[in-house]
Amino acid sequence: MTSYVSHTSVDCLDAFELSQWWKGLLGYVDVEGDPNEPGDEECAIVDPGTGHTIWFLEVPEAKTGKNRIHLDLRPREGTRDEEIERVRALGAVEVADRRGVYGPGSGWVVFADPEGNEFCILRSSGELD
Repeated sequence: MTSYVSHTSVDCLDAFELSQWWKGLLGYVDVEGDPNEPGDEECAIVDPGTGHTIWFLEVPEAKTGKNRIHLDLRPREGTRDEEIERVRALGAVEVADRRGVYGPGSGWVVFADPEGNEFCILRSSGELD
């Protein structure tokens, strides 16, 4: 017997604002029947292609320390470096640039969302050849 990932949960201070930010980053949409309104303590967004859901759950304390788990994101189109520029324009904060760590064209960049949750931007599938 095994388990599967039902959804990903993210603790946060403002579920609505953070869910809106991640919708812009990932191209996810609101879960049908969940209005995701300002002041909601729980907001869910879903990938319309895969059905993967992320729940944003308000907690009273701010994030402290490094994430023990994070999302690694691969661009759906374009290159890693183009996606890095788009992510910066959305307001993500660069935490560490690990490009080239395994040689030319390799690596990733670590970012933090508006509440400090880390995630990585990897090379696109086309760049892996």
